[in-house]
Amino acid sequence: MAKKIILALIILIFIAVAFLGVTSFINDSVDIYFDGENVTVSTYTISDIDKDGLNKAICKYSVDLMDNTTADINSYKNGVNEICRNYGLENPEIKIDSSIGENQIPVIVNVEGTSMLPTLQDGQKVLINKTHNINVGDMVVADSSEYGGIIKRVDDIEGRSVHLVSDNQEISYERINGNLYEVKGISTWVDISNINGVVIKY
Repeated sequence: MAKKIILALIILIFIAVAFLGVTSFINDSVDIYFDGENVTVSTYTISDIDKDGLNKAICKYSVDLMDNTTADINSYKNGVNEICRNYGLENPEIKIDSSIGENQIPVIVNVEGTSMLPTLQDGQKVLINKTHNINVGDMVVADSSEYGGIIKRVDDIEGRSVHLVSDNQEISYERINGNLYEVKGISTWVDISNINGVVIKY
């Protein structure tokens, strides 16, 4: 009888050690996938937390991020980490994948107006990569204090100031309330923090 009890204790100790050994190699992780319009989030942990609530909170934060011009991949990961801490998940590995690659945030944007003709058509959808890494010649989506949300071509970069212009250089005239107005493409400066992303597919 004593031998059976000792054998049972040895087996229990072995199982406990094996379990602790395996779980010590299991890292908490949050997997996030962007396709340009939708976000999916999966959390992997053995911690007793509200995973569904956490995933929903990260999804909402991710959707809100798409319209936030100042956000980039680093600030996004910091925000996800903060949400995880609020749910009791400390320092998980955050894995971001997307339709354009790892650690990239694609966003689909609708073109409004004809100022980017002939390159872009009114109503066309374009795919942007959410980044502030831009070059002269890129088409970007930006938030202008003068014009609101715009898609324009980068014409010049001076420090943090970015000059944006329309591709459509044609000048037309419209009569509004009896007055004749000249209509031409936009030419404006914005701060680089107001660039929402670079057009990568159209």
